[in-house]
Amino acid sequence: MRIVVALGGNALMRRGDRPDADLQRANVVAAVKSLAPLAAKHEMILTHGNGPQVGVLALESVNDPNLTRPYPLDTIGAETQGMIGYWILQSLQNALPGRQVLAMLNQTLVSAVDPAFEDPAKFVGQVYTHEEAVRLAREFGWTVKPDGDHWRRVVPSPRPQRVIETRLIHQLVRGGTVVVCAGGGGVPVFRNDVGQLEGVEAVIDKDLTAAVLAEALEADAFLILTDVPRVLRGYGTPEEEEIKHTTPHELRSEQFPAGSMGPKVEAAAGFVERTGDMAAIGRLDQCVQILDGTAGTIVTPNATWPLASTL
Repeated sequence: MRIVVALGGNALMRRGDRPDADLQRANVVAAVKSLAPLAAKHEMILTHGNGPQVGVLALESVNDPNLTRPYPLDTIGAETQGMIGYWILQSLQNALPGRQVLAMLNQTLVSAVDPAFEDPAKFVGQVYTHEEAVRLAREFGWTVKPDGDHWRRVVPSPRPQRVIETRLIHQLVRGGTVVVCAGGGGVPVFRNDVGQLEGVEAVIDKDLTAAVLAEALEADAFLILTDVPRVLRGYGTPEEEEIKHTTPHELRSEQFPAGSMGPKVEAAAGFVERTGDMAAIGRLDQCVQILDGTAGTIVTPNATWPLASTL
């Protein structure tokens, strides 16, 4: 089977964690330990989030007195792709001796007139109290919004159209390579008035990019791995209920938070609608069971999923 995995940024730096490199690397090692059994048996393309890391590095850049202007978000996105990609690459090589593993930088094409540029909504960086968020927004010109009980910086998140290096990724996967790519949704780029690629100040949702990539690579399964066991119907209400097997139509009939579960549901539902294949949302440490259909929220055209071993 060919599997595209979207690994949540919270698997690398959880809410409340210090942004220490050693702690994040330890989290990556733990994540890869869960993923290695799938990578050993199947073709795997692994993408990852970078929201917390982008926020930390952006804040460092803003506060660096040696810079005449902060590094733009597309450049910081590339920096975090390299950093996190290196950690995952090395961990996978150690977990899969003899298997070829490659981490690569990717650009993701977006529209220069995407309405997201007028309404920033993508959370990046650490959480703050309301007072801290207001102060930082005033000081650095940020846009901030509530995220649960806290506040965070938000930036534009245009819809991904295509990962520029898709053909190269396809060749690598066909050759048996485990590919780590499109980290943080990929570096956002657009085509300027002479047709050349140019970076843009934004952070793309990694789940939506992973869905676009999974479709282009003709993946059999698309797994969105996070820190919750299943998608919840009626989240935060007395009627809260886990969704086990569902269809895109059923998922779209529910309401989910735009800044967290909403993009994951949209990515999973969209992939299944366009391909007729399987998508799932669930816990990273249950990824083997998710592929077997015994854990997570499984999304298919008819709300059923055979064991992967039968395919």
